[in-house]
Amino acid sequence: MLLSLKVTYKTATGQDYKAGSPPVDFSPVSNNGPTTTQDEDFVDPWTVQTSNAKGVDYDKLIVRFGSSKIDKELINRIERVTGKPPHHFLRRGIFFSHRDMNQILDAYENKKHFYLYTGRGPSSEAMHLGHLIPFIFTKWLQEIFNVPLVIQLTDDEKYLWKDLTIDKAYEYAIENAKDIIACGFDINKTFIFSDLDYLGMSSGYYKNVVKVQKHVTFNQVKGIFGFTDSDCIGKINFPAIQAAPSFSSSFPQIFKDKKDIQCLIPCAIDQDPYFRMTRDVAPRIGYLKPALLHSVFFPALQGAQTKMSASDPNSSIFLTDTPKQIKTKINKHAFSGGKDTIEEHRKYGGNCEVDVSYMYLTFFLEDDDKLEQMKQAYTSGALLTGELKKVLIETLQPLIAAHQQRRKQITDEMVKQFMTPRKLAFDF
Repeated sequence: MLLSLKVTYKTATGQDYKAGSPPVDFSPVSNNGPTTTQDEDFVDPWTVQTSNAKGVDYDKLIVRFGSSKIDKELINRIERVTGKPPHHFLRRGIFFSHRDMNQILDAYENKKHFYLYTGRGPSSEAMHLGHLIPFIFTKWLQEIFNVPLVIQLTDDEKYLWKDLTIDKAYEYAIENAKDIIACGFDINKTFIFSDLDYLGMSSGYYKNVVKVQKHVTFNQVKGIFGFTDSDCIGKINFPAIQAAPSFSSSFPQIFKDKKDIQCLIPCAIDQDPYFRMTRDVAPRIGYLKPALLHSVFFPALQGAQTKMSASDPNSSIFLTDTPKQIKTKINKHAFSGGKDTIEEHRKYGGNCEVDVSYMYLTFFLEDDDKLEQMKQAYTSGALLTGELKKVLIETLQPLIAAHQQRRKQITDEMVKQFMTPRKLAFDF
């Protein structure tokens, strides 16, 4: 927190903080809304923007948010504790930041229970590649730790923020649930719930929502989320609804009356403001703070200045896209770090740090050696942009086709089973 305050102080005054010395020749700058200085990244739960072609500066974000970097020591400890090799998302820094992950590992070593919680805001019928990242990683965590998982579908949030009817938001939640189930989650260890459904069914969940509401002021949510006086009251109330699944007593059918089971939340770092608020409230209402693992953003096809968005079809590769659509989108829209002509490219090489095709391969090409070879070849100029795009196309086409095949097998009855509040395959 002190580091974060020092960064804020320097941003506001242009000077390093010195104890007991007020800033010299300083006149305050008003800051209404997102900062727009040239080198500043803007990150909140709804918007991600940066002027840097390499994407968001995640080291700065760690300092600003006050989280901790996932370092080699933590990755080695995860491998040691679980006896399993670390996921390539950890090895490659795709999950790069955490809060209290060592506490989770302590609990696991001491045979104490914990559970996983992640979610999805169903803003469209079709999910895109970026939406898969937390679910791929959460599935791996569930398998190596053998723990319960709850997945929140925030259809209420999408109704409040988007131009959707309440029925359409719920319909999107059900469709998105099919894509999530198609990732291969174990029905005996996983509970998926829609807020519109579950909030009315579970007194445990609603009681926790109300407890959070009582302990967060309007001023605090305005400060955290940037709400204004013209925002509807549903938005102001919503953060408590996303906070409540962090507490085991929100799921009495799974955890009975246990209130002391810690929660681990894998999510993209833009969701962190919700959980900073949750962690602040938790001890005041008698609960454990949730731990978090943060991922980087999945960049838009046009470049890493913004994240992939379902509302812009040209920025996204959807899980419903055909092999031909995938090929066309990558060839036409994927931002290249290559040079303008073949001669220049052969001479000077390409820039992997801004090349979207290479960035996508870091997410989906699991072979470390092959990825390193591609990097060397592209940087030296031996590999051309078209050839790099071809490797990406050949990586994504079978991956998405396999997902589509699995999704076809998901029936409405299976969705209903996953979404029915019930005891899971664990005894508490």
